[in-house]
Amino acid sequence: MSFGFRAVLNPLAQADQTPLDAAGGSAAAEVLAFHRRLPAYEPTPLLSLPHLASELGVRELLVKVEASRFGLPAFKLLGASWATYRALGIRLAAQTARHPADVLAEWADVHELARLVEPLQPLRLAAATDGNHGRAVARMARWLGFDATVFVPAGTTETRIAGIESEGATVVVVPGSYDDAVARASAEAGERCLVVNDTSGPGDVDVPRWVAEGYGTMFVEVDEALVRAGHGAPGVALVPIGVGALCSAAISHFRRGRHRVHVIGVEPTGAASMTASALAGRPVTVVEPCSIMAGLNCGTPSPVAWPVVSRGASGFVTVDDDWARLAVRTYAACGIEAGETGAAALAGLMALLRQGRATPLSKQVGKDASVLVLATEGASDLVAWRRIVGAQLVG
Repeated sequence: MSFGFRAVLNPLAQADQTPLDAAGGSAAAEVLAFHRRLPAYEPTPLLSLPHLASELGVRELLVKVEASRFGLPAFKLLGASWATYRALGIRLAAQTARHPADVLAEWADVHELARLVEPLQPLRLAAATDGNHGRAVARMARWLGFDATVFVPAGTTETRIAGIESEGATVVVVPGSYDDAVARASAEAGERCLVVNDTSGPGDVDVPRWVAEGYGTMFVEVDEALVRAGHGAPGVALVPIGVGALCSAAISHFRRGRHRVHVIGVEPTGAASMTASALAGRPVTVVEPCSIMAGLNCGTPSPVAWPVVSRGASGFVTVDDDWARLAVRTYAACGIEAGETGAAALAGLMALLRQGRATPLSKQVGKDASVLVLATEGASDLVAWRRIVGAQLVG
């Protein structure tokens, strides 16, 4: 087996544990308290896969499974909900001349929250997406009684579009790439439209920063699960990149810990914008990104995530679609449902340990390593997932 991959050390990495963001533990606690008030909140599973760990040659393999988060097949509502909440608080504060922390202080559930933000009506939420983020924004809009418009790039599958529409949102297909959809969504911003993108458009850095903050709940859950199990922090974490918001959240969280955790970002070979940017020493754009890992088909790193990922990631692994398919089937054999994007981090780990043992980056994932892998998405496109796992299972 010899699929396409690349493993590189990050030439911009800062080796010390200096925090790379302004948010601290108190902010993480506030975000978690917010999420716990949302419908059907519960921590997602953190699984240990000892047989796969042995096969790959590491001491321990931990998988954070985001196949169902608030009833959606991905982790994205963590960021979309928190960013929307923060932005709505600021809008309400502007109307009432009160502090944003005060206007939304008293609510016990999402129904009470919807009543608090009712003075902002009529209001519409807008976002760009390859699928899961847009559906999450649409879910938040439905909970709060707002309209939603979601912009998707050409080529987005009908299954993903149908998922967004099932939340009551209007879907607009934008000719071009994900970057084009981001630009189109950003243009909607106004008094009656709140744009909730996970990457920044012109003049908008707060919302993408809050999206990344929202993702921090995932890592707090990891910490809590490890404490309950009597385990220490992992030595290595593999995180899919996309625009970089999730990877920046992972780096920010682990930099606040007492132990060094090497964060390795994983990208599709055909959409490796963060890897290319790190090697160039500045943000660059990948023209026409293309991969079955749809949620990672992003051509430009987020300007908000770039400073954190470029200085905090230990390295990067890029994998072609064959690795993603293999990882999907490997997860299925372990009883885990993960889509192509959700399996990307495992694909990166498998590529690094099966073909990249001679690379300098592999030294961070030795036989004594405890490795955390994020399975960020379930089978959000069941047609594609069944097509992949219908093939012969490969361990």
